[in-house]
Amino acid sequence: MSSAVEAEAEVVIVGAGIAGLATALAMRRTGVRGGVLVLERHDELRATGAALTIFPSGWFALRALGAHKLMSGYDAYETFQVTNLENGATQVFRFAGRENSGEIKARPADRKALLEALAEELPPGTIRFSSKLVSIDSETTAEEEGSPETSVLRLDDGTVIRAKVVIGCDGVHSVVARWLGLSEPVTCGRSAVRGLAVYPDGHGMKRELRQFLSAGLRASKVPISETEVYWFLVNNTVAAAEEEAGADPAKILREVTNNLGRHMPAEYLDVVRHSDHNSVSWAPLLYRSPWSILTGPAGRGSATVARDAFHPMTADLAQGGCSALEDAVVLARALSRAATPAEGVAAYVSERRGRAAWLVAGAYLSGWVQQGGTDAQGLRGYFVKLFRDLIFYRFIFPKLADTLWYDCGDLVPPQSKEKGKNHLE
Repeated sequence: MSSAVEAEAEVVIVGAGIAGLATALAMRRTGVRGGVLVLERHDELRATGAALTIFPSGWFALRALGAHKLMSGYDAYETFQVTNLENGATQVFRFAGRENSGEIKARPADRKALLEALAEELPPGTIRFSSKLVSIDSETTAEEEGSPETSVLRLDDGTVIRAKVVIGCDGVHSVVARWLGLSEPVTCGRSAVRGLAVYPDGHGMKRELRQFLSAGLRASKVPISETEVYWFLVNNTVAAAEEEAGADPAKILREVTNNLGRHMPAEYLDVVRHSDHNSVSWAPLLYRSPWSILTGPAGRGSATVARDAFHPMTADLAQGGCSALEDAVVLARALSRAATPAEGVAAYVSERRGRAAWLVAGAYLSGWVQQGGTDAQGLRGYFVKLFRDLIFYRFIFPKLADTLWYDCGDLVPPQSKEKGKNHLE
């Protein structure tokens, strides 16, 4: 019987999604030239979700990471149209940008292209595929009292890795978050179907974000290139239908076109029917309560979490990918400036708690109100819709949109030893 393989690393990042790859790149930008290892449980980069909208907050972070070259490949959105299918009213919002905003605007992006662009900036061998984390523990290796703990990670193939810093970017069901003691994410009572429609000869659609509202439904279509259109449909969770469809793309699409979305405009249903089956998914929208984010144990010594492992949120403000990029910049900067990894983790958690809790709360409120209240019936449902149509879009939505212009700041290279050497260099 062969013994387990053992290895050591300065920094181990669990998960090669947007948060994991961006964090690895941020570490290199701040001077960690070696010893950064990214563990990915799948055998290749995954592109779950097909596409995303990157708002200014995300572009500011990409600029800090030196990966904003992606911007030139996607046109900016100019308008955002919301049509209420119950009364036929359409409201138009403009992504006008701010004074001196330059190229920093809302733009669509292909999720896989973003992952590949981040991965290309990393040295070969940084990502270790087919590496599933099954447990994590800590140990004190030095004899001196008060010496820092080393995190011990065990993989499903028997490999044991000891690391000075561990960053969990392993999603809503994070092994690292569970080890830290964070509460489990909960469902908001809504689910989302997502897909990518492909038009080989071009779709000819105007480059704008279109959204359609109906009782308990919110649907959208977003052209991301001349041949591809990202779409989603958020519905009040229908457990039986979701269980029946499972992960079968054909069943999911039939449920959308024949049942859930049958009252949607023909232009929207045409997009759904052009979907690449490999891009289609249907899953509950999960979130961690803002209070848990503000008070929960998001850091332990030199171990912490980012993005969904830290602050999972509903997709209603389209800030999932953007917040992952923000986390990466703030975390790497905090670690590079602190005297010890534990102090860096504490500084990162302290800086991110407030904004993360606000984004989660804002996304939940935005989705709940726009869909007329999850399962809100009768007079209560009527007043929620009245609030949405007369107050929310006019006064509250613009305030929520201000959060999309958050600038997480730059990454600062570490100084020399005499000026404060980076403890991870």
